[in-house]
Amino acid sequence: MKQHLLEARNLVAGYDGKIILDRVSLQIPSNQISVIMGANASGKSTLLKTLARLIRPVSGEVLLDGRSIHAIPTKQLARVIGLLPQSPVVPEGIKVVDLIGRGRYPHQSFFGAWSKQDEEAVAEAMEIMNITELADRHMDELSGGQRQRVWIGMVLAQQTDILLLDEPTTYLDITHQIEILDLLTDLNRKYGKTIVMVLHDINLSARYADYLFAMRQGRLVAEGKPSEVITSQLIQDVFGLDCVVVEDPVSGSPSVVPVGRHHVLHPVAGFAGVYTIEADKRTV
Repeated sequence: MKQHLLEARNLVAGYDGKIILDRVSLQIPSNQISVIMGANASGKSTLLKTLARLIRPVSGEVLLDGRSIHAIPTKQLARVIGLLPQSPVVPEGIKVVDLIGRGRYPHQSFFGAWSKQDEEAVAEAMEIMNITELADRHMDELSGGQRQRVWIGMVLAQQTDILLLDEPTTYLDITHQIEILDLLTDLNRKYGKTIVMVLHDINLSARYADYLFAMRQGRLVAEGKPSEVITSQLIQDVFGLDCVVVEDPVSGSPSVVPVGRHHVLHPVAGFAGVYTIEADKRTV
């Protein structure tokens, strides 16, 4: 998989006359999984849409391999960057194989002729997402988890090096959330795809991301490996949440344990980031 440099420089952007992003600069690590995290209305989705050229910045720029994305022809850009928006609208009556086929648009000629390469790309995408047996099913017959695999299959059929996904696990139960994130990890590790996601779940973000970007009120306030970014102070700054950060016993990644006003064992003289965990008799 080809390496690309996708970066933002001093982005100021928003919509409906409202500025959401305030001078955001970042570089997306190539061939890794990055997650943009933050509270509601922190600018996560706006940043992703601006990186995908759905929103034109008021000032600043988004560059792909040193070239402004707004100077790159649409089809050429769509052969490098694929976007799965949050809660995409399913065309009425469409079958799985036809929806995935729409991912081939950037590769088709002006006349839209369907090629053997298109057929192979669609078949490969369905095989990767384990939905080949669903090819002739209608989208409205599928479960939420199946639908999300089809949408990701459509983006895969686009055969881009960079995938941008806005909350790909929204509305899914925990089993299907893990299934989708495992599949995306497979894509990264097997094919080297650069994946950038917006996720709400802090612990899943920490487990699945190679690199984290933390947003607060339209600004990038922290970035780095999960072990570097996830601290109780950062979670307080970004989410306004008191918590204890422990080690995930499964993955070894940081895991956030929220502290509320109830069901707290042995608080130590008001909250100062210190709580005794009775289960293992240690203080964190």
